[in-house]
Amino acid sequence: MRKSLQLQAEMTQEFGACVFDVTLDCEDGAPVGGEADHAALVVALATTAGDRARIAVRVHAVDHPAFEQDIATIAGKAGQRLCHIMLPKVETVADVDRAAKALDAAHAKDLPLHVLIESPASVHRAFEIAAHPRVQTISFGLMDFVSAHGGAIASEGMGADGQFTHPLVLRAKLEISSACHAHGKVPSHCVVTEFKRPDVMRSAARRASCELGYTRMWSIHPDQIRPILEAFAPSEREIDTASKITSAAVRASWAPISHDGKLEDRASYRYYWQVLERAHRTGRKLPEEVQGWFQS
Repeated sequence: MRKSLQLQAEMTQEFGACVFDVTLDCEDGAPVGGEADHAALVVALATTAGDRARIAVRVHAVDHPAFEQDIATIAGKAGQRLCHIMLPKVETVADVDRAAKALDAAHAKDLPLHVLIESPASVHRAFEIAAHPRVQTISFGLMDFVSAHGGAIASEGMGADGQFTHPLVLRAKLEISSACHAHGKVPSHCVVTEFKRPDVMRSAARRASCELGYTRMWSIHPDQIRPILEAFAPSEREIDTASKITSAAVRASWAPISHDGKLEDRASYRYYWQVLERAHRTGRKLPEEVQGWFQS
């Protein structure tokens, strides 16, 4: 956890913006019987991190004995320093409600929830879960999803190639992405376990972004971060076009304009503004004429 926070600080300095979140893990990170001590460690790390750090915490699932303690300790003592709480193994809207009430009781009403969908039944309820007002992002738990099928999906379905070709896995990813976009939430793509092959990571991230509509992606190793950023970033040409069109739109007070012989209006302005936002989030260099819009 300390190494992740150090890397985040170094890359924030390099890019001039925080380009990835660090999620401190309680679900798999806390030793059995040591959940309280681990939660206290998470609080210490979160409250002593730099001002530009973006830190989240994955707590235990709502049916775990340590869940209430996690929320009370972590959200209660470090809620102001966190960007969100990650809730694993969400099955129903009732799970989200329970987590939201626990956050409210810990005086963390403004802290959003990122939820992890990991079973066939929860994929079926993706649209209901995405509609919950406290949910900001839905992530897909690939490995648990595959194993929940009792061998009906071969192990290749968890690999970098199989997870993009197996019909059941692909359907689940599309359901989550569609649910998020339907309700204005952020779809976050699952992990790729091949962390020593940047070409594989880059290809998977590009497919998640360009083919499946995901706008965030998990990494499980420092070597995966830069390939993900590269794959999710718009090209220099896209950034240049977006800069020219949005700048012209501002000069026209957002009225329709002609650019390179094509009509551009508020619908396309929104799209090109999102290109610039994506460029900023991924640490790309923005043209001087639009840099001021993204200065913190």
